[in-house]
Amino acid sequence: MATIGQALTAATSRLQGAGSPSPRLDAELLLGHVVGLDRAAVVAHPEVVLGADHAARFDAFVERRAGGEPVAYIREVKEFYGVALGIDARALIPRPETELLVELAIARTRSALGARPRPAGAPPFRILDLGTGSGAIAIAMARALRRARYGDAVRFTATDISEAALALAVENAVAQGVADMIDFRVADLLSSAVQVDGSPDLIAANLPYVASTVIDELGPAIAFEPRIALDGGPDGLDVIRRCLDELPTVLAVDGCALLEIGADQVADLSAAVAASLPGWTQAVHRDLAGRPRVLELDRASAAGGAGSVERPDPGRS
Repeated sequence: MATIGQALTAATSRLQGAGSPSPRLDAELLLGHVVGLDRAAVVAHPEVVLGADHAARFDAFVERRAGGEPVAYIREVKEFYGVALGIDARALIPRPETELLVELAIARTRSALGARPRPAGAPPFRILDLGTGSGAIAIAMARALRRARYGDAVRFTATDISEAALALAVENAVAQGVADMIDFRVADLLSSAVQVDGSPDLIAANLPYVASTVIDELGPAIAFEPRIALDGGPDGLDVIRRCLDELPTVLAVDGCALLEIGADQVADLSAAVAASLPGWTQAVHRDLAGRPRVLELDRASAAGGAGSVERPDPGRS
């Protein structure tokens, strides 16, 4: 029987030959999942002999990965903003880049709630996670705001056009203990179904923004994810443009929308915002790699004239 070290060496070689961009990491994550240990424990004990059942299961996982299936789908879990989310082919795999959107949304919420005391009986600060997928954004925010003791002052609505994805989001919210903070709705963008007890004060959205022709160039793993969650049309902006057109009818008068975007879409989106949302202020936030990542649209200053700025991000230099 093979040891952990031998199994990892063989799996790394197999995955490298199959074109995995991170063969050793993939092998360690998959073996850790099989034996119920984290990566550090697996790496620390290369001499341990694998049992026959573990070895067979590991080999099967490695073959699935060699065929292009993402590690997150094989393990059925993805860590996002400190939360271990259940994940499968019903929804897009949450990316680390989206954590900036969560940070900005949390900061905006805390700022709004901390600006002045809320009178007794005031309605909650309403947050809409538009196109929630696995529920990553709403769940990460709900956990963080509850820990910060804002749990009673906020209320989430999480929507998706896919009933299957929304079912996964519900499962994750229940598992993370925040389902009581979130209303789930099947909805196509900003339809009337997203307005629960009033207009949202904040919209956070990771909508499809990849150009149709680019998707097939992103590697074999992308074929396992739902195309509807990625495909933004010929230039990647079809869905976002629809969202911009609908924002004025849904967002609260002094509300804010945060939209994840592609790094090369700033100029086109700036023009689209000027056309659809005259008078609104737009700001671009960059991720840790310095790439434009989140577009902020602020309705509060609409009366003061349109503007376009870049703002520092909370907790980032």
